[in-house]
Amino acid sequence: MNQVTSMFRDTTSAFMGYRSVIVSTLLSLLVGIVPQDTGLAPKKFLSLPLGAVKPTGWLRDQLLVQANGLAGHEHDFYDYVAQSDWIGGDSYYSNLEEAGSYWFNGMVPTGVLLNDSTIQSQTLQFLDYVLDHQDSTGWLGPEMVEADATLAEKVVPALHKFVALANSMLHEGQGLEDWTKTRWEDFVIVLQWLYDFYPDGQEDVLMDTMKMLKWTGDPWEQVFAEANFPKGPVEHLSNPFPVLTWHGVNMAEGLKALPSTFRYTHNQSDLDAASLGWDLLFRYHGRPSGIYAADEYLAGLEAVRGGSYLYQVIGDPKFADRVERITYNALPATLTGDMWSRQYLQQQNQVAAKNMTPPYSNVFGLEPNYPASIDSVVRRCCTVNHPQGWPKFISNAFVTTADQQSVVQVYLGPFSTSATLAGGNKVTVTVDTLYPFSDALNISVNAGKSFTYSVRIPSWVTGGTFAVNGEQAKPAAPSNGLQGILVPDGATTINLNLPAQISLESRPHGSVAIHRGPLHYALDIPRTQRILTQNAQEPRAADLQFTATGNWQYAIDPDTLTFHAGTPTGGRLPSPIFDSGLSPLAITVMACPIDWDLAGDTFTTSPPTTPACTGPATNLTLSPFGTTKLRIGEFPTFKAS
Repeated sequence: MNQVTSMFRDTTSAFMGYRSVIVSTLLSLLVGIVPQDTGLAPKKFLSLPLGAVKPTGWLRDQLLVQANGLAGHEHDFYDYVAQSDWIGGDSYYSNLEEAGSYWFNGMVPTGVLLNDSTIQSQTLQFLDYVLDHQDSTGWLGPEMVEADATLAEKVVPALHKFVALANSMLHEGQGLEDWTKTRWEDFVIVLQWLYDFYPDGQEDVLMDTMKMLKWTGDPWEQVFAEANFPKGPVEHLSNPFPVLTWHGVNMAEGLKALPSTFRYTHNQSDLDAASLGWDLLFRYHGRPSGIYAADEYLAGLEAVRGGSYLYQVIGDPKFADRVERITYNALPATLTGDMWSRQYLQQQNQVAAKNMTPPYSNVFGLEPNYPASIDSVVRRCCTVNHPQGWPKFISNAFVTTADQQSVVQVYLGPFSTSATLAGGNKVTVTVDTLYPFSDALNISVNAGKSFTYSVRIPSWVTGGTFAVNGEQAKPAAPSNGLQGILVPDGATTINLNLPAQISLESRPHGSVAIHRGPLHYALDIPRTQRILTQNAQEPRAADLQFTATGNWQYAIDPDTLTFHAGTPTGGRLPSPIFDSGLSPLAITVMACPIDWDLAGDTFTTSPPTTPACTGPATNLTLSPFGTTKLRIGEFPTFKAS
């Protein structure tokens, strides 16, 4: 789950350890701000202010489920972020360092996107507490975010005061520790935001601090070199660099390092190294659910082991395709449907979710692995960290081109957005769709002036079409993944049809994974549920054990895969959609039972390479991966005929 959420973060833990985890979604999301013409190289695309993109339809419901679940109630009862603990002075301040900042980073966009006054009040109180406790040297505790331009007068001076302190400490060799050295890129992104929008005459200090962070941090361009990159599980390999560079979350953070430095080095080699690192990561550690494997550290390809920023800087559609797969597969699969319990380690082939102490990370619960004490420091990351994925995905669904002439729809789903383009061209967009549970998207655009509307056509689309204002549909012919559509002034409707074929992904031991469109499909294993423990203050925050009640030992015949698209009742998806039996989509396949052993009480062995059927063939129904909690996602194969 750490790896899932970290793929969406704008900035997270950065400089001088967790105490100064500063400014995540930050002021870069201020309303109506346009970057100055500066010495930093422009990104390919510019993000819109927080709140400019809103979820609609089923996606808004999904965010409501999250707000009504564990994420939206942590402030009420969870020790590490409950407001009742804030006033505890030093004892609470240690919580503020990591837990508070992670919680804040997810809940600010959640509150803004849902216009939830309770959550917004909680995060504003947190922000005030942090700013009110900045000391005379400029030291700040946790990171901050905001979507209200009026707060700039309060926050920007505090940031500049902290930057001056950080710069002097870097030059004196102070404040650096192992986690700092892997996540320096997050602080660089914050500094670049200040440089672009609020330099306040401090350009030289900001630029110098960026360069100092890179030269005192881990060398990501070397970590991502093919000769150095680990080609399998790393527990028995020797890392030529600091060990934390192969840590799963840090690897996700490091993917942003070279795009961030490109903005001041202007070296194409930085972007080339970042793109290669991305490809190596998913080639050697990728999962069909979209994410990569890391049982804390990189874990290879075995099924029994458990960037939006890159797209905005580099513009390669492979980044957006991957993020969409992660969002619609891996992210919901690691949460119960009601989002009150979460899993720390997720498996492609997961036939049980039980207490394996040690570890406890396989159950769905409140704290299935952390908090934990590491080197006498309590790590509190993950319960507070898990809600970042959905709001960050939504907020980055639309961007503008660097010249601000066009709106670009990066992610596909139900959204609405508004933007003021160059020349005062006010544009609003509404996307009505059940995607990814449908191939059809109906887009309504209203513009003051004519402009080119661009929409990403994913790589998995076959035979996609678009029609403007009811005219005859035209074949989609995207350039670098984007379909440009000339939109006149006034109201325009665009109807997209983005069908896909069932595709197979080859996996280890001759097994296969099944995809159609953005969704990965798996056998949803029926289960029983047992409550292991409940929080004393909030019994809905429960630790759950899942035990399989049906057979999962099957081989499938890929030649018999058939896609089935159901019609939701009343045109609306059930809520919560990511739970067993609720998806309108399914794939059926002929299968036969086989001998396939357990490796202990919880894990399967690797899929058998040439299995023999032990009984007659049967028809299996596969479900979207995100709706499953126990599953087989990588199957051995046989021939039914």
